[in-house]
Amino acid sequence: MEEIDRSSAKGRDPASGPRVAAEQQSCELGVSDGVQHCYAGDHHAFSLIDQLGERIDRGLTEDLLQRDPAYIARVLPFLNLALTYFDPVVEGFEHIPAEGPFLVVGNHSGGIYMPDYWAFLRHWFRERGTEDPIYSLGFDFLYAIPGVRGLARRLGSVPASRHNAARLLEAGMPVLVYPGGDEDNYRPWTERHRVDLHGRMGFVKLALRQRVRVIPVVAHGSHDAIIVLTQGEALAHRLGFDRLRINVFPFVLGPPWGIAPVQLPTWPLPAKVTVRVCEPIDWTHHGPDAADDPNVVRHCYEEILGRMQANLDELVAALPHPVLARLRSALSLGRPF
Repeated sequence: MEEIDRSSAKGRDPASGPRVAAEQQSCELGVSDGVQHCYAGDHHAFSLIDQLGERIDRGLTEDLLQRDPAYIARVLPFLNLALTYFDPVVEGFEHIPAEGPFLVVGNHSGGIYMPDYWAFLRHWFRERGTEDPIYSLGFDFLYAIPGVRGLARRLGSVPASRHNAARLLEAGMPVLVYPGGDEDNYRPWTERHRVDLHGRMGFVKLALRQRVRVIPVVAHGSHDAIIVLTQGEALAHRLGFDRLRINVFPFVLGPPWGIAPVQLPTWPLPAKVTVRVCEPIDWTHHGPDAADDPNVVRHCYEEILGRMQANLDELVAALPHPVLARLRSALSLGRPF
C-alpha cells in the first residue's frame, strides 16, 4: 500500500493520484459502535440473507477511493432537474472550511430520496467544483446492489466504518456522515422535527482522535416529503434484516399504494427543503486521548446534538409547512415540480 502524504493532499482528490487500497477487513463495519460485523453466514445454503451478506462483504473490500469528477459533472444536470421538485436552499455554506480534513455531521431525512443530501452535494459542486473532493459514508447495503454500488462510489460514497472515515481524514479529505443511520432516516413523520442521532457517538470519538473540526448540518423539509407511519424495528428483526445492519422495516403512506412497505416506493410530496450549515465546532483542545474518556465524549455528543436541534427548531419556526410553501411557490411563480 502506498502511503498518503497529508501535506500534498490539500485540494486534491487522491483518486486522481496514487490509488489507495481499502485494506479493511470485510467484517469491519460500524462508525457508530466500532463492532466488527460479518454479513455472510452459514445459516442456510439457500438463505437470501446470507447471499446478500456475501455480496456486501465483497463490496466492502473494493478499492476505497473511486470518486470520479468527470462522471459527477455528467450527472449534475440530471441532479439539478430532480432537485427542482424540492426547490432546495442551502444556508451558511460559508462555514465550510476552505480545506480539509473536517467532519460534516448531518441529520438523516427523507428515506430513499434524501433531497437534503443531494442538495448539499449539488451546492458543494457548484461552489467548489467537481474536482474538489468530499466523501460521504454510505449505508453498507448500497454496495450489494449492482449499478447502485458503482454510482455511489463514483459520486464519492464509501462504506460507513471508522476505518474508512479515519483513512479519508488522514488523507486530508472532508467526510460527510449521518450517525443516526436508518433509524433517523425513517423516524416517524410525527418526529420529523427532531434530530435523532440514536445515541451513536462513534463520530465524536473519530473527530477527537483525528483532531478535526466538526461542521453540523441540519435539514428541514425532507422528512415532510415522506410520511413514515412506523419504523418496523421488530419486523426487521423477525425477517433477519438486522443481520445486514438493516434495523428498520418502515411502512409509509403515499401514492400510488396508500399504506405500503418502503420497498414499494411511494411518490414523495413536494416539500420545500432547507439545508443549514452551522458554525464549526472545535474539540481539538481536548486532545486525541479524550476519545477514550466517556465523559468528554458524552459532553461533545450532547453539544453537537443540542446545536443541531436548536438550528432545526429555527428552521421549523421560519417555515412550519414545507409542503404548502413548495406548492405556493410553484403555483405563484409557475415553476415546474
